[in-house]
Amino acid sequence: MIKHIVFWMIKEDALGKSKSEIIETIRQKIEGLKSVIPEIQEIEIGRDFNGSEHAFDLALYSEFKSINDLSIYQNHPEHKKVAGFIKSVTLKRAVVDYSID
Repeated sequence: MIKHIVFWMIKEDALGKSKSEIIETIRQKIEGLKSVIPEIQEIEIGRDFNGSEHAFDLALYSEFKSINDLSIYQNHPEHKKVAGFIKSVTLKRAVVDYSID
């Protein structure tokens, strides 16, 4: 099983929208990927409630059966559209991919 975890810091007032509005848009877009990319085994997105200066604003947790399935997901045209949108509204990103055997 492959675990794919991503964290983002969201820009304030990106695209003329509040951070909360942008986060909601990202949530909807990511959750929509589950219905179009069958390789996704599990996907969830959550907003930070901690508020620490060290915390990211948003986290993605997803699971795939194999590295190949993760690659299919990452190269899928719908994922690329969502990733492009997210890149346009974020300040910083961190990612971890690991395998559970």
